[in-house]
Amino acid sequence: MHEVTIDFMKFASMRQKKCVIFSGAGISAQSGIKTFRDANGLWEGNKIEEVASVDGFLKNPQLVLDFYNQRRAQLAQVKPNSAHFICAELESLVETIIITQNVDDLHERAGSTNILHLHGELVQSTCTAGCEIKAIDYNPIHVGETCTNGHPIRPNIVWFGEEVPAMEQAIKWVMTADYLVVVGTSLEVYPAASLLHYCHSNCKVFVIDPHRHSTLNKGNISVINQDAVQGMQQVFNIISRFAE
Repeated sequence: MHEVTIDFMKFASMRQKKCVIFSGAGISAQSGIKTFRDANGLWEGNKIEEVASVDGFLKNPQLVLDFYNQRRAQLAQVKPNSAHFICAELESLVETIIITQNVDDLHERAGSTNILHLHGELVQSTCTAGCEIKAIDYNPIHVGETCTNGHPIRPNIVWFGEEVPAMEQAIKWVMTADYLVVVGTSLEVYPAASLLHYCHSNCKVFVIDPHRHSTLNKGNISVINQDAVQGMQQVFNIISRFAE
């Protein structure tokens, strides 16, 4: 029997690198989707707690369903922008995983194949008991609709006060990333914002934010003071050089 030896350093260098993209509202804003809320804490003129909480839904389901029906109708009218397409194109260079705070489907429509929605998906419905999730495309949900078990249908959105069930998987992916790209998020919404703390010391982190001061550049973190499209193009160029 021949003894097989493995050069683990060479094997590690040959391993396909993993890039995790953590995206937020800023990447979809360039497609015409408004960011989550304005400076007054309002979302499309509504108080957040009225349209993004279980209590709000129980108090006024018509208001909540109308609100998300309008968001769904708007989503059908917009298209992915260049930043979304660059995220998808990264799959040709490295293993690419997208963790997004966004509830839209623009990453999917741009061609990305491995996407984790932390806060749910606008094009899906669930019920108040969480017993079934269905694809509804861009169709409205009407008051009085129920699941097969008789529970009221609601948007499959993680509302304030609810747990984020995808966080555990998101943390696992970030812990194994060689590159972490943060784009379109202010890193102020928790628990999602805590993901940055889970990357290992050798992970190269790119924070794309036109408003974040570049003096935050330190260690393995590089700040790119550009919008989502320009920043993602710069990251793509950098990773493509590493992949050569």
